[in-house]
Amino acid sequence: MPYAPPEDQLVLELFVRDFEVALAFYTALGFAVERTEEGFAVLRWEGCGLLLQVSDRLGERPARPAANLRILVPDVDERWRLVQQLGAPVFVPIADRDYGLRDFIVSDPDGFGIRFASQIAPRPA
Repeated sequence: MPYAPPEDQLVLELFVRDFEVALAFYTALGFAVERTEEGFAVLRWEGCGLLLQVSDRLGERPARPAANLRILVPDVDERWRLVQQLGAPVFVPIADRDYGLRDFIVSDPDGFGIRFASQIAPRPA
């Protein structure tokens, strides 16, 4: 029997330089705010958690993401239009991939990657 529900396991906590900027970015992308405290927020995407925590211990913003958080959506092209309107820095442009997803990656204000994807039929080998 699992110790905790799946939506409460493997929750990512992101350390951010500017809490208000990060919170505005993630809510503009479609994350729901469950709760906030000073410099800390619990966000949800379809029940799954993402934590934001302000930190003054971060170094320079990385030039490119070292990792990304994948979010499956029914219409990735709609999400692409949204991030274009927001002016989010694009790391990987939208395209159909051999692995059965149409996806793209943008960088958040602190350089972490956010990948939005929709499932498509995988290309035959």
